[in-house]
Amino acid sequence: MSATKSKRYSARVLTVSDSRFSGENKDTVGPMLIQMLADAHYQTKPPVIIPDDYNSIVQTLEKLLYDDRADLIITTGGTGISPRDVTPEATRAVIGYEIPGFAECMRSEGSKHTKYAWLSRGITGVRAQSIIVNVPGSERGAVQSLEAILEILPHALETVKGDSSECGKKVNDD
Repeated sequence: MSATKSKRYSARVLTVSDSRFSGENKDTVGPMLIQMLADAHYQTKPPVIIPDDYNSIVQTLEKLLYDDRADLIITTGGTGISPRDVTPEATRAVIGYEIPGFAECMRSEGSKHTKYAWLSRGITGVRAQSIIVNVPGSERGAVQSLEAILEILPHALETVKGDSSECGKKVNDD
């Protein structure tokens, strides 16, 4: 798919962090992800920042899906193993089904740089013909994760929206 074809898709970034929400720390990850998505020709808006709170995550994801009509939502933060890390659980409550290959791909790519990537519990799934992707809250982890799947996201979005023309091609099809 050409990069310009993804331009019809809207992408939103949701930063999940108590310290960034309170202003104690500046959100550097959300803007980095927005820039990556804009460079890939997605329609973007500034990131939304919320605390590490299950109900806030669920409500905000649903707002981005139904009010904002986002085709792609990237969450950053809350994917680790600390008690406040609840982004995967909240995402599971919102999605209809998972895309486990994306999460496997992101962890695999991250593990090339740090063994701690295997501790990420981020998931990816589909709801309302949109894709939600959980990436880590660190700059490096978030960027590496999004880079790992960025090229195949447009095809995934086409497919969840009902265009399966690229699926099931034969070996010699171009």
